[in-house]
Amino acid sequence: MANKDEKKAPVLDLIGGSKKNKAAAPKSAPAPAPAPRKERAPKAEALDLLSPRKPARKAAPEAPKEEPTKAAPQPAPAPKPVEPTPAPAPEPAAEDGKVMNIKAPISVADLATQMGMKPFKLIAELLPMGVFANPGTTLDSDQVAALCEKHGFTYERVRREKGAGVKAPVEEIKEPEAVAVEEEPEDVLKVRTPIITVMGHVDHGKTSLLDYIRRTKVTAGEAGGITQHIGAYTVQHGDNTLTFIDTPGHAIFTEMRARGADVTDIVVLVVAANDGIMPQTKEAIMHAKAAGKTIIVAVNKCDLPAADPVRVRTQLMENDLMPTDFGGEIECVDVSAHTGAGIDDLLDLLCLQAEVLELKANPKANCRASIIEARMEQGKGSSATVIVQSGTLKVGMPFICGPYSGKVKTMLDDKGQRIKKATPGMPAEVSGFLETPNVGDELVEMENDRAARRLSDERLEELRQQRLMAPRRSRMEDILAMMGDGAQKAVLKLYLKGDVQGSVEAIKKAIMDIESDKVECQFIGAAAGPISESDILLASSSDAVILGFNVKVESNAVKAVKREGVQVKIYSIVYELIDQVKDAMLGLLEPETRETVLGHAEIKQVFKLNKGKAAGSFVTDGKMNRNAEARVLRDGQVVFDGKMSTLRRFQDEVEEVKAGLECGIRLADYNDYEEGDVIECYTLEKIKQTL
Repeated sequence: MANKDEKKAPVLDLIGGSKKNKAAAPKSAPAPAPAPRKERAPKAEALDLLSPRKPARKAAPEAPKEEPTKAAPQPAPAPKPVEPTPAPAPEPAAEDGKVMNIKAPISVADLATQMGMKPFKLIAELLPMGVFANPGTTLDSDQVAALCEKHGFTYERVRREKGAGVKAPVEEIKEPEAVAVEEEPEDVLKVRTPIITVMGHVDHGKTSLLDYIRRTKVTAGEAGGITQHIGAYTVQHGDNTLTFIDTPGHAIFTEMRARGADVTDIVVLVVAANDGIMPQTKEAIMHAKAAGKTIIVAVNKCDLPAADPVRVRTQLMENDLMPTDFGGEIECVDVSAHTGAGIDDLLDLLCLQAEVLELKANPKANCRASIIEARMEQGKGSSATVIVQSGTLKVGMPFICGPYSGKVKTMLDDKGQRIKKATPGMPAEVSGFLETPNVGDELVEMENDRAARRLSDERLEELRQQRLMAPRRSRMEDILAMMGDGAQKAVLKLYLKGDVQGSVEAIKKAIMDIESDKVECQFIGAAAGPISESDILLASSSDAVILGFNVKVESNAVKAVKREGVQVKIYSIVYELIDQVKDAMLGLLEPETRETVLGHAEIKQVFKLNKGKAAGSFVTDGKMNRNAEARVLRDGQVVFDGKMSTLRRFQDEVEEVKAGLECGIRLADYNDYEEGDVIECYTLEKIKQTL
């Protein structure tokens, strides 16, 4: 048995189940105790050889070795308290440098925090600016700039970049400014090609005249299909080059002027010698005069037996165009688009007129071009016909056109051939627009694509704001002109259309006979016939009111009225028309306000009611009128001014109470009555100024 026990003992020792062995192990292992620690270290090294990640553990023990070195320069924490100072440092920097980097729109509370002020102070400063704000009201960039300027700060715009969580200052993208030709040095100015628009009645040979010039004055092999590519083309006459705009004259002229752009230098007015001046010819004259352009009259169809050029010249005098044959300044040329007679004389006159105008431009300046026609073609995208005004338009040039940015991809000349650049006065078809531009928009060269996109974002934002605050057109009922110091007259612009020419002339004369030293009535046009879309566009560009007498408004014009916001007034009685114009002219003058005091009442006792208070008063002089204005005077100072809501005599509501009687008075929502206060009753009357 003893042998069995001896055999079991080592087994128990190996398993570790014997308490004796457990106790013996610590006794025999005090010296080897450090050995197991040494054995663990080799195991760790073995694992490190198997795993590539373990070297990181070696770097970890190295870190503590560096920590003692960092602990040594722990005086560095002393400068670390200096690190919090850079955080507040921007504020003193903003005060010292007077620069505030702010992203608008911003709330009043946030702006006050950045300026180191209380919000209520900014709210008080916004009141004189017409802004009734609270701490949560958002302010636009103009309002922020005004507040910053008032407190001596310089406002710089900031925006949040994509993918960034902090605000970064953005370089200011300024609107490109046009430089007048007079401001350019003479040595950089070069003579440019004149731009000519042909206008006139549709049946008077305008198209035939253009076709003849295009067919005979373009170099051989280029005559066919010239205007199939773009809406403008160039003509070579001797050593001179002329650019003709081949688009409907009235539409292009009016739409350009309505948008503030006008590229035409000379207007050729085509009048048929057998018909004379027609209503559309008068309309063309009005458009050319309103634009202030040089007019040259081409008397066409002089080869017909019924032609009477002298009668045409007489009719021109009736429309305030004095021909040179009669001692005036308007050049007239007799031509025939059928035979070609007089065409060379017309082109010679155009070249001479261009020399007189001294048309010059700087081809090295920042490029500017006007859109005269735009289209969207399937598979090609948006393209436009442009005429370069200054600078040189090149392929690859980034630009801004209206609110949209773009880059010139391709350019075609008037013959449909690819070109790489276009100089001042040259027409070209340009592709590379992100959106189809409007006729009259200006294409302006930008430094790079990024600047063009930023400016586009700003202009689109301005358009959104303009849609919210759309300007109102002139109206006869409420138009107010700026009188200034009294030296400048108020102006009421009118456009008159009547059923017959006799009525038009009579109404125009009656309105012009209204004499006034303060108001001036101007007619931008007066003609017989229905009100057309062209009339609406002309009135829109001139900010005028259209008066119609016994006429109708065409269907296309109705849509234009809604789109342009022009006021159109139709009359069937001539005296009513004249009287309303006179009233409108009187309405242009600010009415004078006259105050008439009706009486006074002294408060003797204050009564408390279910809803507020009432003043028991004694009328000392005059009378109290329930429908009049009233103010409360306390020690000679006005403490309330408003409407009288209740006037009672005993229990009855009365219209007025005369002097020597007692009454009860309530004034709107005012409840701060005191005994001894005086209630003054008065009326306000607006008196129209006389002409």
